[in-house]
Amino acid sequence: MIKFLAEEYLSLFSFLNLFNFITFRTGAAILTSLFFSLIFGEIIINSLSKFQPAGQPIRSDGPETHILQKAGTPTMGGVLIILSVLISLLLWSDLKNNYVWIGVITIISFGTIGLIDDYKKIKLNSSSGLKRSVRVFFQIIICMIITYLIINNLNDNISTTISFPFFKNFIIDFGIFYLIIGVFIIIGSANSVNLTDGLDGLAIVPVMIVAMSFAFIAYVSGNMVFANYLLINYIPGTGELAVFCGSLIGAALGFLWFNAPPAKVFMGDTGSLALGGSLGSIAIMVKHEIVLAIIGGLFVLETLSVIIQVISFKLTGKRVFMMAPLHHHFEKKGWAESTIVIRFWIITIVLALIGLATLKIR
Repeated sequence: MIKFLAEEYLSLFSFLNLFNFITFRTGAAILTSLFFSLIFGEIIINSLSKFQPAGQPIRSDGPETHILQKAGTPTMGGVLIILSVLISLLLWSDLKNNYVWIGVITIISFGTIGLIDDYKKIKLNSSSGLKRSVRVFFQIIICMIITYLIINNLNDNISTTISFPFFKNFIIDFGIFYLIIGVFIIIGSANSVNLTDGLDGLAIVPVMIVAMSFAFIAYVSGNMVFANYLLINYIPGTGELAVFCGSLIGAALGFLWFNAPPAKVFMGDTGSLALGGSLGSIAIMVKHEIVLAIIGGLFVLETLSVIIQVISFKLTGKRVFMMAPLHHHFEKKGWAESTIVIRFWIITIVLALIGLATLKIR
């Protein structure tokens, strides 16, 4: 909105040209979503506490410390994250940019699924919400729509292709089958963040790091000079996704203020699905799908730990991990929660550096 107003009155006030710069608006988006979270966080958390006096239902088979320490903490904190992002985007993004709107559709639709899931958990006082089949069905439908919209907004030469990091010309065009791949990427991203969200601050900081990385990737992908220099696809308009990522970063920082141990609120499925789905759709829009798997490698590891645990138990009757997802395994081994969280943050930082290095190493 501010960009539109700046363009309208630029002839009268030359300083308004500042608002045309993506870098400036990205910084402004970070600060806006951050301060919105800090200002309205307590109000929203108090409202959530009144709505759910017993807090988020805790898994009965989970670590014993969770039942003692985390009982009574409200969930649905993702509402605060989503509102912060939307307000920031309304102010600072180019509302004529289709990629921004695809991101908005993603965060709202996945946030809605998560909100319904969280509501059912609270209503039934159970750690099980929506039926898995129902949840997956709606995720697939939404992802098909999102992937279709992305494909139709990208250049035909790259819309259904995947570029492989470290290789200059290793590109595969999947044609119509890319629709399935896109669905897999967005669903996988959404649910992997959801699985990781099990300890105070564990998921939100890695999300922030991934968003920072993709803010940079989106900016250079939308800039012809930088894209040509780095030998990556130049995709007009995707630079605006840096503003979207900026709003995610600020919202994540603001949420962390309340989610830092001991957490005053959990993001719940409302936040984890919305954030994960958004990162997946951004990766597709900037055509760095595999880089998402590298930078978001922590989420991949958490998901793989669950898959390995299930397959191992069904085939052999034995568990590979003491408990899945992976962070619970280390809890069972006696690691302190803060130790697990900080070490997982460090892993994400290292993976982000590796992922960003792929932009130049070709």
